[in-house]
Amino acid sequence: MKVSESVFSARIPFRLPAAGAGHIERSVHAFLVSGKELCLVDAGVSGSENRVLGMAREAGRNPGEVSMLILSHSHPDHIGGAPAVRRATGCLVAAHAAERAWIEDPGLQARERPVPGFTGIVEGPVMLDRLLADGDLIGIGGERSLTVLHTPGHSPGSISLFLADEGVLITGDAVPVKGEIPVYDDPAASLKSIARLAELPRMKVLLSSWDSPKTGTEITGALASGREVILALHAAVTEVYEENPDPAGIAHGVLERLGLPEAVLPVLSRTVAGHVRALERGDRMPGPG
Repeated sequence: MKVSESVFSARIPFRLPAAGAGHIERSVHAFLVSGKELCLVDAGVSGSENRVLGMAREAGRNPGEVSMLILSHSHPDHIGGAPAVRRATGCLVAAHAAERAWIEDPGLQARERPVPGFTGIVEGPVMLDRLLADGDLIGIGGERSLTVLHTPGHSPGSISLFLADEGVLITGDAVPVKGEIPVYDDPAASLKSIARLAELPRMKVLLSSWDSPKTGTEITGALASGREVILALHAAVTEVYEENPDPAGIAHGVLERLGLPEAVLPVLSRTVAGHVRALERGDRMPGPG
């Protein structure tokens, strides 16, 4: 789907196994930025390379023209298809330095951040050719470039990308989406990242890996909603923690208060642990609104 003059989006549905015989239905978006150079942002899950590279064809280009794959972070639904994309295009692969270990060694990630069905959605490792940092410019030909914004919280090295000449912001998973499973490591860092993104000038399109494209006043609403997701979860964690700080019971208590299904517990537990750390550090959270 074309979302601006130079940017295309592809939605990739996938399933994660749940307790018993059920599944958790998930999806993720990958993006293509088309200039003299073709640049992919994220690779989806294993087996989704045809859908990801199909954006190049939609742009009237050859997938072999893709020169760089930027990984917004190291989680499996973003890196799973990276080896196949590299084989098909010979592209360079780039990500923030803080994500390198889990991208180059998915087995390490599976041990440190177990996700149901991990091996089914990640083909294998991919080596990074370029390490990105806040403020880096990634040229797409001529005078045009993507600006790298370090937006930690979802993960330590999560990045967003801003195509200033078209006002397009690609946020990866930096902004939680209401109604989706809240997934991030550090709530205070996530709030700071959202606040930073809200201050970007001339933003016209907001592209999240979890959500449909937002334009105009929808952008402000999406950023505000992401902020409120974090604050609501922090309030729920605080309430449960004050009743009983037993780590084993906090995630279950939060699950009940938010009315979420038991199947999301393995994913939610890490987010809840981040809120508990914030409480124990004494992180100051802003008030609602």
